[in-house]
Amino acid sequence: MKEIVIDKNQESKRLDSFLKAYLSEATGSFIYKMLRKKNITLNDKKADGKEKLKIGDSIKIYFSDETFDKFVGKNKASLNEEKNSPYEKLLVEIVYEDDNVIFVNKPAGLLSQKAEKNDISLNDWLIYYLLNKGSVTQESLLTYKPSICNRLDRNTSGLVICAKSLSGAREMNQMLKDRTLDKYYRTLVSGRITDGIRLKGYLYKDEVKNKVFIKENDPKDDKYSYIETEYIPLKYYEKNDLTMLEVKLITGKPHQIRAHLSSIGHPLIGDIKYGGKKYNGINYQLLHSYRIHFPDNMSGELEYLSGREFIAKLPSVFEGI
Repeated sequence: MKEIVIDKNQESKRLDSFLKAYLSEATGSFIYKMLRKKNITLNDKKADGKEKLKIGDSIKIYFSDETFDKFVGKNKASLNEEKNSPYEKLLVEIVYEDDNVIFVNKPAGLLSQKAEKNDISLNDWLIYYLLNKGSVTQESLLTYKPSICNRLDRNTSGLVICAKSLSGAREMNQMLKDRTLDKYYRTLVSGRITDGIRLKGYLYKDEVKNKVFIKENDPKDDKYSYIETEYIPLKYYEKNDLTMLEVKLITGKPHQIRAHLSSIGHPLIGDIKYGGKKYNGINYQLLHSYRIHFPDNMSGELEYLSGREFIAKLPSVFEGI
């Protein structure tokens, strides 16, 4: 018999949804059959799967060890059990961490999430880090898996928000959706910019080419999304004819900063895809998610972050230029 005691990361889930995640290799029909036969019970009583779970609830699963291991997928190797794990030597700076969230400084070149099975990603690094720290266990990962909340392009560096708890994930994702969390980027662009401005336009992404296109006026085409990008110049480097900008995303669409600045004649250095030029051997966009600022008077479990700001230091390539 296996007993699972519900904690805050499973609270309010339906029992059947919980079991389908926990017994990931089992079919839904099998799970409902086990509930009917009382091979799975909730607080020692028969359940139908529609119950909402509460902290402290007890789920008991009366399977043999062999059957249990089969349905939870115990045969799958975990990240921290792999020999010569690529995550062992992957250096990711932790900017801030508590019981609910962790903010990290992603290096350029690292994927936020896997695109292919064997890819190295920040999302998997997070699990590797938390397993080795003891913040999560293989068992807890069966019902809730910490993950990143916002993604950056592979070659964009800087702050990524990760959720360690379910409540942290819910609140962070809601703030990102509502755009109440202010995100600022830093970049170097070609040419001199003397004034700050808010750019407006319409963006369309060609998925095949993995490239976006911007129109200044509304094209009256549902494929295009409205976008706004705000920036202020921080410093002009006359010798190299480059301007350091701080950019605030008002909307958040793929490649928005890169394409929007290119559309006004100031491409990011290194950003060959959008008209930028190689610079000192750099052939990718020099773009860094520099700081995040939380709204004042937040409520809920993350209210302690109200009004706080977090900064991810610029990578050395910026300093070199």
